[in-house]
Amino acid sequence: MNVLFIEDDRMNRRVVRDMLDVAGVAMTEAESAEDGLELIEEHAFDMILVDLRMPGMDGLTAIGHIRGRHDAKAQSPIIVVTADTAGDLRDRCLAAGADDVLFKPVAMDALFDAIGRLMARGGDGLIG
Repeated sequence: MNVLFIEDDRMNRRVVRDMLDVAGVAMTEAESAEDGLELIEEHAFDMILVDLRMPGMDGLTAIGHIRGRHDAKAQSPIIVVTADTAGDLRDRCLAAGADDVLFKPVAMDALFDAIGRLMARGGDGLIG
């Protein structure tokens, strides 16, 4: 399994990478939404994790670009990973096309529960 994590904060990327390493999950990092969209253009990922607040393009806009694609990558499972706890945030993320929302600091069990739910929903979960 290969996960893309679009997150501007290096420490947050490291924490999630360490969690995924425990399960043998490969993680590709993007420091910005723009970089993440470029990586999605060039590679296939089984799942995308995306932060909401980043310099330049924000996570909701990036999700819109992914969902607006005209190929199988538009259906990639997307989990928002955010420190924002606004009351309607979860609903806004889901309306934008996210499949799930996790709040920072991310707990390992919450991360793997979300990944497991999305993988089960999509069969083998692989996006070509």
